[in-house]
Order: sequence, then structure tokens, then C-alpha cells
Amino acid sequence: MNVFRLAGDVSHLVAIIILLMKMWSTRSCAGISGKSQVLFALVFTTRYLDLFTVFISPYNTIMKVVFLALSYATVYMIYMRFRNTYDSENDSFRVEFLLVPVIGLSFLEHYAFTPMEILWTFSIFLEAVAIMPQLFMITKTGEAESITTHYLFFLGLYRALYIANWVWRYHTEGFFDQIAVVSGVVQTIFYCDFFYLYFTRVLRGSAKMSLPMPV
Repeated sequence: MNVFRLAGDVSHLVAIIILLMKMWSTRSCAGISGKSQVLFALVFTTRYLDLFTVFISPYNTIMKVVFLALSYATVYMIYMRFRNTYDSENDSFRVEFLLVPVIGLSFLEHYAFTPMEILWTFSIFLEAVAIMPQLFMITKTGEAESITTHYLFFLGLYRALYIANWVWRYHTEGFFDQIAVVSGVVQTIFYCDFFYLYFTRVLRGSAKMSLPMPV
């Protein structure tokens, strides 16, 4: 494992922990898209179906368990524990607009026509767009708390580091996963505008990041 992969995994883990700590400390899930979190839980579920059948390394197994547990803990806190603070009115992105194309694409672009491979491909494509309900919610409300933007920053950093990981593996191992790379690049593009706002507004000390209201 190279340093980019390890740093990417750490950034991903930090992002989820930041979100959970935000909800637990404030006893609120205000500003957090439950739909995005459900999609991420679906991503991990379909990707890690081989948890008990394929062993790669202790690190790999532990990370799978951790991400599954934390993703479902997040969904539980939003829809159960702190459901009274959930902003369902603004979390209104139509997820079927994501799921239908992703399912169709998973059957068209895959490495083997088997249930496990199709579900793995589905998880890769879905992860690329799972953040869209959260970004839509921020755009709709016009602002986001700094703690939520920190979560998004580390999530975007995770994807950027994974691109570096793929470049490193291509040059050192000749490894290239077209599906993962293309999906990762698409996902990182979604964060580009957010990164600019994060560095120019949040890191300057603003408690909230204000965005242009949609017309």
C-alpha cells in the first residue's frame, strides 16, 4: 500500500468521524443530507458483500467493517436518534435520477457479468454521485456550517488522494482500473467549486459558508 492510498483512507475516515461528532455534540443533524448518507451506506453495502468470503489483509477487513458500521450509525442518527432535527424539506434531491442511470450503467459497463461484479460496479458509480443530494441541499439553503464543510473537504480530499494513488500504481505496477478511475475523476470534479469556496471563505474564519442562492 502506498502513502496516497493510506492518506486517502484516513481522509475518508476523518470525514465520517467529523460528521458523527458534529451530530453527537450538537444533538442535531441540521444541514446534513440524509439521502446522501443512505446512498453512501448503500455504496459500502454493495461493495463489501465479499467481507466474509474474500480475505485480502487485516487492514482491508477492518476498514470494511469500520466504514459499514459508521455509515449505518450515521443513517441511524439522522433518521432515528435526531430525526426531529432532520431538514427533510430542503433535503429534496430526487435520488431516483441518480439510481436509475447508475443501475443501467452498471449492467452495461463491468468486468464480468456476475452479481458480485455488477454490484461492485454499481457501488463505484454510485459513490461518484452520492454526494449530490448534500451539495444540492447546501445550494438550496444558501449556506453550510463550517463543520459540515470540513466533512465535505475531507471527503473531497479522499477522492483527490485516490487519484494520486491510481497514478502511482499505474507508474509503479502498471495497474489501471478504468471504471474506478473515471468514476473517481467525475466525483472529484463535483468538489472543485466547493474546494474554492472552502479555501476562500471557511478557512478565513467564517462560521458558515454562504453560497449564491439558486435562481
